[in-house]
Amino acid sequence: MSQLNKYKRYTITSALPYANGPLHIGHLAGAYLPADIFVRYLRLMKKDVVYICGSDEHGAAITIKAKKEGTTPQAIIDKYHKQIKDSFEEFGIAFDIYHRTSSSIHHDLSQEFFLNLYEKGEFIEKYSEQYYDEDFDQFLADRYITGTCPVCSYDKAYGDQCENCGTSLNPTDLIDPISTLSNKKPVLKPTKHWYLPLDKYQPWLEKWIDEKEGEWKVNVFGQCRSWLKSGLQPRSMTRDLDWGIDVPLEEAKGKKLYVWMDAPIGYISATKQWAIDNGKDWQQYWKKQANTEDDACLMHFIGKDNIVFHCIIFPAILKAHGEYVLPQNVPANEFLNLEGDKLSTSRNHAVWLHEYLEEFPGKQDELRYVLTSILPETSDSEFTWKDYQARVNNELVAILGNYVNRVMILMHKYYEGRVESGNAIIKLTDAKVDAELGGYYDDLGKNLESYRFRAALQNVMDMARLGNRYLTEQEPWKTIKSDPEAAKTALHNSLILIGHLATCLQPFLPATATKIFGMLNLDAVTFDQELEFANGHQLNPAALLFEKVEDEAIEKQIQKLADKKAASALVTQPVVAPAKANITFDEFVGLDIRTGTILTAEKVAKTKKLLKLTIDTGIDQRTVVSGIAEHYQPEAIIGKQVSILVNLEPREIKGIMSQGMILMAENAEGKLSFVAPADEMPNGSVIR
Repeated sequence: MSQLNKYKRYTITSALPYANGPLHIGHLAGAYLPADIFVRYLRLMKKDVVYICGSDEHGAAITIKAKKEGTTPQAIIDKYHKQIKDSFEEFGIAFDIYHRTSSSIHHDLSQEFFLNLYEKGEFIEKYSEQYYDEDFDQFLADRYITGTCPVCSYDKAYGDQCENCGTSLNPTDLIDPISTLSNKKPVLKPTKHWYLPLDKYQPWLEKWIDEKEGEWKVNVFGQCRSWLKSGLQPRSMTRDLDWGIDVPLEEAKGKKLYVWMDAPIGYISATKQWAIDNGKDWQQYWKKQANTEDDACLMHFIGKDNIVFHCIIFPAILKAHGEYVLPQNVPANEFLNLEGDKLSTSRNHAVWLHEYLEEFPGKQDELRYVLTSILPETSDSEFTWKDYQARVNNELVAILGNYVNRVMILMHKYYEGRVESGNAIIKLTDAKVDAELGGYYDDLGKNLESYRFRAALQNVMDMARLGNRYLTEQEPWKTIKSDPEAAKTALHNSLILIGHLATCLQPFLPATATKIFGMLNLDAVTFDQELEFANGHQLNPAALLFEKVEDEAIEKQIQKLADKKAASALVTQPVVAPAKANITFDEFVGLDIRTGTILTAEKVAKTKKLLKLTIDTGIDQRTVVSGIAEHYQPEAIIGKQVSILVNLEPREIKGIMSQGMILMAENAEGKLSFVAPADEMPNGSVIR
């Protein structure tokens, strides 16, 4: 408990999830559930804490997703921001604010940070050779390049990081780099960018991180030392991108801030917004105070793939700025695996949070319990559905739920749910139980403050085991006839113990704790409040806390993963429609198919599927009505080269004369994709 008294206030962050896809259990186990447990604990200790998160809505990952889905980056971030925010709320992650980096307050603050460093002369301005896709006529940001990792030989590493071994990379480090746009090898071209000289900060970082030895988790400290040992290099804080925050310099038009320059600043901008909404002073939670004892304790909860950014790059940015506190701790977790394999979004090998919430309604705490039990705190761990079933049935149902239910049933059976005694206040009277309970409280506090959440949860479950053992030893169902006062005392002590269980469960299983307090007819209490009942207190009816997970539900989830795996394997073996009847060569050469470029695109009013296109065919510019609106946003396809049948008989569609038809490929699921030359051709080129 003593560690908490060092600080007057706490600023807790969880890694900003990319708004380009849903959440899965690996995300929860890495950055969100541990932070949520810790924040709830701080609140129980009556600490001044703000818990910050939000959607990371910039960077190449967003634009890549938009291109894959044939839509705009804005549509992608709007879709996934809502889905992620809703999933967090339903799961019970207690953010004070869930913000987004597309907000104006964030853009302004990020540009202010950049200008602060720029005006201090902190950046190195230089031309460097960067990869360029000649087919798409653009420089390639880190995530637009894949290749073989030079460290672990993983052949799908990105230009900024290998997701297999976690090594942070530069695009030029990759072996056999490939552009994700054209699937061709990019060329190197010079471009000007602004670099943060991390090598300049290496001596300070080494000293600062050395001071964290023994305080930071060994996996975090070890990765930082390894990074520093290999030597830091200047890192570009700007990118050649068309999506993100504009670099606020006249000479940098068309360039955007590096996502790892802007994303961590999202913690600060979100706090500013929270402060505006709640009448608070955001600077107390982020900026250095006149008296250093008033500085906030800043902590980042992340997965191990983000350690370098939160422990080296962001601290260097904060240090260069000079006005902000530095992180006191970065309790990063390792990776969670699934059923003997790595979680993979690309292969759909994941337990998606929104799907779990739909398929297991009201079972948020069951998942919280299982994930907390297996958190990858210092090494990778694994989730399996059989283990989920065993932990719910053998621990939540058989130990915790069983104890609470037994006591509540007996209280209603013998006393109609009234807590009555000769004393005005009913407290715990068994000295042995009280001493053992006190030990669990001490261990719980130590484990939570050391980020050992698995052990802390077991401390609470040991309280439930203590209760079951005490109830079995006292046998009130027997002594109710031979020694009624002993039976009543045993059940009253058990009720007090249940109240302590509810108190300590609040960080881990908040919905369950609320249910227990409801049955006890008590308001939720903090750790420094007495747990007692007034004479004559009326309990509410007993209710089951948990239900057994049946084999059928588990087999369904296992089969679901197997089906996903099979579907992933079939991607290379798509269902193909049978060939149509043969045609003659003369019939074929009668088709005049040309290359063309889409000049304009707009939706046709009062329709769902139609787009009105203007296409330069090389012969002329003509209007074509195409049924692709459900697959492509108009603004996303302007400039796209297509194949167009130019001698199709004109036809009026929704009052618009359509003069031709663009060629599309359609898979078994009905997804459409443009049929166009691999290499750009002059408009009007004949396709034969």
